[in-house]
Amino acid sequence: MSQSNQNKRQLSSLLPDTVNKSGSVQLPEFDRSLPMSLLRAREAVMSKFIPSLKEHGLSAQQWRVIRSLEQEDGIDISELSKRCYLLKPSMSRIVQNLESRELIERRNVASDQRRTTLYLTQDGREIVKLIAPKSEERYRFISRQFGNGKLELLQELLEDLVNSINEDEQ
Repeated sequence: MSQSNQNKRQLSSLLPDTVNKSGSVQLPEFDRSLPMSLLRAREAVMSKFIPSLKEHGLSAQQWRVIRSLEQEDGIDISELSKRCYLLKPSMSRIVQNLESRELIERRNVASDQRRTTLYLTQDGREIVKLIAPKSEERYRFISRQFGNGKLELLQELLEDLVNSINEDEQ
């Protein structure tokens, strides 16, 4: 059996039989539900990263914002909220906190003074340099524990899952 068919069969075992013999909807066991499986995986992964973030006084959400701006500076708060999967009220609080710590700054958009975009400051870039080696070490640990091939496959499958679900919305 091909790896793809094996993965599909394993995924199908997570899906509920929609109706049981008595005619009622049959949900999967709570810890075998897809949302709980994804949350468990997220918590396991994040438990390896959070200690080094805490050493620098950062939450996982703040780190997401910094990492996103490190990859592409000059993003408005709405776009940054989407990229970081954070609600706008949460993003506003995070931006205020990071701004007060001088890790990010707002700049007016030249073509529209009502709009602002967000940038990492030099201090923000320095904190990335401090955290990046530990973060890279954690990625290597996870890759060794889980297997590089399985990790790549997992990322592909998760991307496929997101794309498949989002097809309905387009």
